[in-house]
Amino acid sequence: MRAVLQRVTRAAVSVDGEVVGAIDRPGLLALVGVTHADTTEQAAVIARKIAELRILRDDASALTAAAPVLVVSQFTLYGSTRKGRRPSWSAAAPGPVAEPLVDDVVARLCDLGLEVATGRFGAEMQIDMAADGPVTVIVESEAGPA
Repeated sequence: MRAVLQRVTRAAVSVDGEVVGAIDRPGLLALVGVTHADTTEQAAVIARKIAELRILRDDASALTAAAPVLVVSQFTLYGSTRKGRRPSWSAAAPGPVAEPLVDDVVARLCDLGLEVATGRFGAEMQIDMAADGPVTVIVESEAGPA
């Protein structure tokens, strides 16, 4: 499982012109991607990293600052551009696998006491956000190459 975390001062996600999720104060926008082999254990790791990573102002985490998180599913995080000019999405998990795992990340963040807003899984979404810093970090549920 992979997430791109963006420190923001505000963020909103819309579907067909309707805002379906928003945070209106400093926090994190978390784009979350799932691959075929991911499990609830990876969801737990990603949720903990989103909550505890100290990338907010004053070296705070979302958990220590009680900052909100906007979670948006993002299958394109597993796009491959190694061959040709068109990305391959074959490493991204299909919706029936990915949606429950993204929901699990959201549930775990809520269980930690965080305010969480979400996009709409599988929908064509537009994200409006104000980057803070900007600070952008990629986190993964398993260690990559050294």
